[in-house]
Amino acid sequence: MREGNGAASLRSLLDRWRSDLAAWAIPDRVTAAVQESPWVLPREVFIRRARRVAAAPSGPSYERARAALDPPGSVLDVGSGAGTASLPLLPWTTGLTAVDADTGLLAELARQAAAGGVRPRLVTGRWPDVAAEAGDADVVTCHHVLYNVPDLEPFLTALAAAARRLVVVELTAVHPLTSLNPLWMRLQGLARPDGPSADDVLAILAAMGLNASSERWRRRGGRDYASFDELTDVTRRRLCLPPERAGEVAEALTDLGVDPAHPVDLGSSGRDVVTIWWGRVPSDLARGASSG
Repeated sequence: MREGNGAASLRSLLDRWRSDLAAWAIPDRVTAAVQESPWVLPREVFIRRARRVAAAPSGPSYERARAALDPPGSVLDVGSGAGTASLPLLPWTTGLTAVDADTGLLAELARQAAAGGVRPRLVTGRWPDVAAEAGDADVVTCHHVLYNVPDLEPFLTALAAAARRLVVVELTAVHPLTSLNPLWMRLQGLARPDGPSADDVLAILAAMGLNASSERWRRRGGRDYASFDELTDVTRRRLCLPPERAGEVAEALTDLGVDPAHPVDLGSSGRDVVTIWWGRVPSDLARGASSG
């Protein structure tokens, strides 16, 4: 860890990150009014997105990882979901390890990877708890996971330790659920937070001594939902509203600019995205960039 002011600055940044994420907790009085969890997206949304991206890969995250796989090498996909980050890299992948807590999404990734000629190794669990089991790889990918990680320092340190060539992280520029904030206010009268952001991640990486680069870009929109009704139902559950208020949700989504003919997930598609990457770091830094 950096001594003196550097260490204090890192602790402050990490404390603020943790506090900003904690602010997204939904008040008990709101969640108690419904039986469905507001935090669960249908697996089909992740599966559709992974298939769509694999069919036509593009963007800085893909380009950075692809360039690092010359010559071809192994890939470790942390928080893989159905394989949005790793499936586009299969033609240059000599071995794939996928880490996720959702066994259903891992099974889908395995089916798609096998069709591409790669039989992946699947590790069920949460990073960095399963980092030792997952091992290392030439390229480590981690897409749209960090906003689910309150304890960010050991997560990032473990990513750095696992990469022999490059780490590629992708996340939305701001917390992905901020796009729902107008709906929360309109339909629940509840003000929601707007932090943390990708800039906070970059500040934390710098304070940890990891020399990361970044690029901000705009993701192309895509059809994440089979129908507008499906998007409406998912949004209703996210807002902790009962089924009988689905009509209000549909009207609010339309007023917000959602095209019923092209229902996209408000939390990621068509949003500003940041790609962050860094190369192999010295072993002592990777073992504990900010420990001590």
